[in-house]
Amino acid sequence: MAKTSHRRKRTPRPAPDPDAAIAAPDEQDHFLNRETQWLIFNKRVLHMACDERTPLLERIAFLAIFNSNLDEYFQKRVGGLKRQIKAGLTQRSPDGRTATEQLHGIREQVLPMLAKQAECFAEDLKPKLSAEGIHLLPWAKLSDADQQTANAYFEEQLFPLLTPLAVDPGHPFPFLSNLSTSLGVMLRPPAKSGIGANSDAAAVLDDPDDPEGPALEFARVKVPAMMPQWVALHRPGERDEDGRDVYRFVALIDIIRQNLGRLFEGMEVVHCEPFRITRNADLERDEEDAEDLLELVNQELRDRRFASCVRLEVDAEADHPMVRYLLAELGLREEDIYRMTAELDYTDLFAVHAAVDRPDLKYPKWKPMTPPRLVAGESTAGGSDVFATVSQGDLLVHHPYESFEHSVEAFIKQAARDPKVVAIKLTLYRTGTDSPFIPTLIAAAEAGKQVVCLVELKARFDEERNVQLARRLEKAGVHVVYGLVGLKTHTKTALVVREEDAGMKVYAHIGTGNYHSKTANLYTDLGLFTADKRITRDLVELFHFLTGRSLKEDFDHLLIAPVNMRRRFGQLIQREIDHAAGWVERGSDPADPDRPSIVAKMNQLEDHGIARRLYAASRVGVKVELFVRGFCCIRPGVPGLSENIEVSSVIGRFLEHSRVFRFHNAGEPETFIGSADWMYRNLNNRVECITPIYDPALRKRIDHLLDILRTDRRLAWDMDADGNYTLRRPEPGEDAPGTHERLMAFTRSRHE
Repeated sequence: MAKTSHRRKRTPRPAPDPDAAIAAPDEQDHFLNRETQWLIFNKRVLHMACDERTPLLERIAFLAIFNSNLDEYFQKRVGGLKRQIKAGLTQRSPDGRTATEQLHGIREQVLPMLAKQAECFAEDLKPKLSAEGIHLLPWAKLSDADQQTANAYFEEQLFPLLTPLAVDPGHPFPFLSNLSTSLGVMLRPPAKSGIGANSDAAAVLDDPDDPEGPALEFARVKVPAMMPQWVALHRPGERDEDGRDVYRFVALIDIIRQNLGRLFEGMEVVHCEPFRITRNADLERDEEDAEDLLELVNQELRDRRFASCVRLEVDAEADHPMVRYLLAELGLREEDIYRMTAELDYTDLFAVHAAVDRPDLKYPKWKPMTPPRLVAGESTAGGSDVFATVSQGDLLVHHPYESFEHSVEAFIKQAARDPKVVAIKLTLYRTGTDSPFIPTLIAAAEAGKQVVCLVELKARFDEERNVQLARRLEKAGVHVVYGLVGLKTHTKTALVVREEDAGMKVYAHIGTGNYHSKTANLYTDLGLFTADKRITRDLVELFHFLTGRSLKEDFDHLLIAPVNMRRRFGQLIQREIDHAAGWVERGSDPADPDRPSIVAKMNQLEDHGIARRLYAASRVGVKVELFVRGFCCIRPGVPGLSENIEVSSVIGRFLEHSRVFRFHNAGEPETFIGSADWMYRNLNNRVECITPIYDPALRKRIDHLLDILRTDRRLAWDMDADGNYTLRRPEPGEDAPGTHERLMAFTRSRHE
């Protein structure tokens, strides 16, 4: 079995950049609030669900995405603010707000969005789905036959699975798992039973309909998460008069609610209230004193299961002593209640989207295409020869337009099979449970190759999966490293060492996205394959930095956080500032092709040190274009501060995930791609890798991508100085396909 490094020496960090400090009081109006801006981002996601131009079944998927995003936000961001308050921390946000003020602001923003979500679902989407033969029905609207089918489903599938839990001294208030949906049930026992209301045995509540009468008992029934939350009642092949397939679904929680009498025989079910809880996922970990990172992460997973609650979701009409009882038991306040007017959990709609076979109501299917150079290149028994192709020059791949399977997966699979390959090194941050990389790495290790895999155990919400994958790799003889104490390894890099006629040759892949085969079909990411010694030499040094005791303080070509990335970005921005003097001398013509410019594309932007430098660049005339999918804390278009900064966001069928940075450099542009956003955490608290793109043809291709984003009038939103966004609209009569449609068409054209 390979020896595994559970504990890593803390890596010395560079001196902090003074520009990265917390905003001074006189700068508070220079930065937008992160929490507010994230919610505005999620509002753009909700718009996709409400936009009639979005295919009907994709609209319910966007409702589910909006809900899933909000769940994560409450676990991490709201949980973090509540932890600050509990700890008595008084630090204000960069825009001057206390944690309490931010929580109040969050609630004010979230409530109208939830109302919009419910209105969209109940009044728009459900009727439109019904018109297409897709019925999401309440129990009262089920036919007798469908009710019988649902009741039979309860008896056969649910009755053995459900566990009703009463609350009494022998049965304390039950543990409620995070994001679980439950039914709170108020019960009245028979008058002569001698239990419950006439004894001290049960947890009791007043009956709101009979305050002077006997008290009621409380019980909880958990809705099983492993079962489909929308149960199909239609028969296979059932069609309507137009010959279309018919789909009828009823909510699982409704089936359980209608059959509560079977769970509480002899008791009267007086009241039933569905509810859902969210727990804090923002927990502290002390890595400095940890002797074993694996055990530390396992302990955090255990702690997270029992973390404090941060949100209680109930039905909009819920106004019952049970709600107050739940608040008391969960340690929550009235402001932590969110009353839902339609569904408690819209993430269940993902299953409906998957179950309904109506291609006409979904996005047209897209099959990622094999990169042309891999199609035209030499072949091996397992497919294209990636090594031969990359030996002829750098290769840039763009997912999901180009195939992840036939490029990145093929690269690692060929390395595992190739007898000339002596070593494979890979970083894993997020990957799928059934990831093809795991058996490939195991096969390589079993074939006698040196295989090193850095598995980041601290990837939020993927910790348990990564622990399991790491153990599986260890058992197969892979050298597994669990990362650096105090840092998350977020870089997406792979390195292959091959023994060739001229000696050892190193091949590399550096990407913007995870080695995750599923998300590679949903997220837009770029990846560079290269055998360029300038890059591969640095990458070898990076792996030594990650796995050994290397204290390397700089890299020649790669931008590596937290070593040199912040400093190098500062130098690149400063160079554009320096070049602005010549542009001013030429007359400051905005159309001047040699006007200094910075173009950056990323997921989110929050780092104040970078922001200050961009403001400084804007003030001297540097044009700054920022394509930021998520939240952005910079204020664009403020006279005297940022009038030369533009911020836009593209939201569509694919999640924009690639990170690109382009600096004009007086007509000799430098372009970079990699794993890091301009976030404090990426630049200071994570190991990140950004690579230069040296091939002019590949830089030109990235310029084409940026041009498409720049001219999008279908999916793009423009941000104003107050942090609000306006959707771009095509001219009347203009056919304006969005970024994703245009890039699919472009990819097809490259293969014709």
